[in-house]
Amino acid sequence: MEHSQKKKNVALSSVTASLFLTAMKLVVGIMTGSIGIISEAAHSALDFGAAALTFFAVNMSDKPADSKHHYGHAKVESVSALIETGLLVITSLWIIYTASERLIAGTTEIEVKWYAIAIMVISIIVDFSRSRALKRVAKETNSQALEADALHFSSDILSSAVVLVGLVFVSIGVAWADAVAGIAVALLVGRAAFSLGKKTIDVLIDAAPEGLAERIEEITMTVGGVISIDKIRVKPTGPQIFIEMAVCVNRTLSVEKVQAICTNIEQKVREEFSVGDITINSRPIALNSETIAERVHVIGLNHNLHAHNISTSLSDQKKQITFDVEIDQRLTIKQAHDTVTALEKELHREFDGELDICIHLDPLRYDERTTNSLSSEEEEQVRSLIVKASQSIEKIQDVHDIKIRKTDQQKLVITLHCSFDDEALLEEVHSLTSQLEGSIYKSVNNAGRVIIHAEPLLA
Repeated sequence: MEHSQKKKNVALSSVTASLFLTAMKLVVGIMTGSIGIISEAAHSALDFGAAALTFFAVNMSDKPADSKHHYGHAKVESVSALIETGLLVITSLWIIYTASERLIAGTTEIEVKWYAIAIMVISIIVDFSRSRALKRVAKETNSQALEADALHFSSDILSSAVVLVGLVFVSIGVAWADAVAGIAVALLVGRAAFSLGKKTIDVLIDAAPEGLAERIEEITMTVGGVISIDKIRVKPTGPQIFIEMAVCVNRTLSVEKVQAICTNIEQKVREEFSVGDITINSRPIALNSETIAERVHVIGLNHNLHAHNISTSLSDQKKQITFDVEIDQRLTIKQAHDTVTALEKELHREFDGELDICIHLDPLRYDERTTNSLSSEEEEQVRSLIVKASQSIEKIQDVHDIKIRKTDQQKLVITLHCSFDDEALLEEVHSLTSQLEGSIYKSVNNAGRVIIHAEPLLA
């Protein structure tokens, strides 16, 4: 909101200044007959029209996006700048034509008065003030319309100086200097028009600013997890840019991790650039460093199956892969078999060779049950059985946090924590907790579910 008001204020002040300069130059040019001053009046009249157009453009460009203008209205400023370019070219051609006619005819009716020189000095001071103010706000708000207006006023400073020099030469008897000054002004205006037009057309045809895409690529590649950039498109629209990119990531990453990578990219890019919107697509790719277990796991996830206990062996130049998958317990054996068959087919394509696959089906349970507490006597009895079972396994220490609940079917749901030496290997810990689990099932007749959480002793 603050930027918007700044743009409007400086644009309105430029309209007022341009109107003031145009009127003064036109009156003095007619009174003195100076083609240089008249050309400057035409130039200022062009500035007045351009400033008015700029004021309209900055008011329109701040309108938010709507159903017809998905990228907002910022390009109104670019259209305004393009119209200004056309006016600059027309003005340049008219000045050159008029001045050339006067040079060829060799006629001049110029009266160099003190007020003619004074008006050019005033013009230079006003132009310098407006150019400086416009450039400052254009830089703050990245406004192309204000930048074009600043260019107009900057060219006016030099052209006014040229006309001033021409008047000085006319006053000492060099009559043709005024026409030459007019042509010089026209060439300066034409050069400004070319520079502005090129920049404006680049914006209108969505040309990315030089080095912008490369800088965004550099920022993106600093984000952990990004392997490469598949494509990047940058669309400048007024003070903001719109970005579309596709990044390559490891296919073994979870959806949440990939989303975190994309979010990190967006945050880093927004820290450096004013981004209207950024769309990041991810493309999962296989890395040469992937293990067989990782490849099996990711393909299983593509089939919405969790593969675990994956092991491989090589026999007679033939590779064998065995693993477990969890299948919805409500499926029939045929439905479950069809599901893993589709997985097997893709694994054969993935490994592209002779392959033996054996998949163990685990029923995936997700029970929701109502449980109740036990009587104090019954709970104490079960606790003593659990502790006794744990004491029979030497490396299990500190069985604690035992919780026992009973379902409506009179089955017990038992959870407990136990500790192991910090250096114990997970494989051994899993084996020992499995032993304890089996021992509890054996000791507690109505145990329906036993869950054991293992942790290091010092925890």
